[in-house]
Amino acid sequence: MSQKPDWLRPHGSPWTRGAEQMVYDNPWIRVSHHEAVAPTGRPAQYGLVSFKNLAIAVLPLHDDGTVTLVGQNRFALAGYSWELPEGGSPIGEDPLEGAKRELAEETGLQAREWRKVLQVQLSNSVTDERAVGYLALGLSDAVGRAQGDDTEELALVRAPYREVLDAALAGHMEDMLTVAMLLRAYHMAREGALPDALTRAMLS
Repeated sequence: MSQKPDWLRPHGSPWTRGAEQMVYDNPWIRVSHHEAVAPTGRPAQYGLVSFKNLAIAVLPLHDDGTVTLVGQNRFALAGYSWELPEGGSPIGEDPLEGAKRELAEETGLQAREWRKVLQVQLSNSVTDERAVGYLALGLSDAVGRAQGDDTEELALVRAPYREVLDAALAGHMEDMLTVAMLLRAYHMAREGALPDALTRAMLS
């Protein structure tokens, strides 16, 4: 990873947190209300959604330049979503182990090579959720069948990388981690950071 440029240094004063009230708590998230002082010095109130897992995304990139995607109905926006294999890794767990588990559980695949290629904040105005993304290469079938948890009804499709990228850029796939990972892989291919044969298969 390259050195952080000087212009990315913090400016101004940070937020100051005061009294906190827990509003809601379950095994996955915690919602809290905060009295605070803004960087401008003005008093403020803030609602924060805290996550108990690190978000994980895996881009399963096959040697022939195809990608395995997962389709499922999502509750929050009441719609169907085609996206990369994704899930949560408990805070404190090695996120690579979480990525391997999610790939096997959702697709039935395992990978010979793993590369951490993305680290992002998902919605830092109202949540503290962070995410990491892995590129999974050298794919083969894992032992056992793919299966989600008892609330998931998953479908799988394997499609050419370029078609998947074009679908995402056209707005047909809106999951942010999926879009970010597909663009990251495109950048890596264009910059020569992937094997030549794989790059040709992806971009053809």
